[in-house]
Amino acid sequence: MIIGEIVDQLFATRKHPSFEGHKLLLVQPLELDGNQEGEQILAIDGVDAGVGDRVLCVLDGWAAMKVLGKFETPVNAAVVGVIDQIDLTDTGQ
Repeated sequence: MIIGEIVDQLFATRKHPSFEGHKLLLVQPLELDGNQEGEQILAIDGVDAGVGDRVLCVLDGWAAMKVLGKFETPVNAAVVGVIDQIDLTDTGQ
């Protein structure tokens, strides 16, 4: 599971039938402090996220299929939540 930011929405003239009704989103992984980390990934939208939203994204095919409720879907990543706020606390350990 990663934290990321939606940087774009992708449109496809042809896509797998199980993707109908779901957006394809380009997600930039982020570190906890908000800095970019690694390469962008393509994820299917499970929560109606939009460009600029900070999101929680699963990178496991089974979890992504579970979000869609379709278990024969060729998917590896899905947006499962929109993050409102991140609070970092130093526990002193």
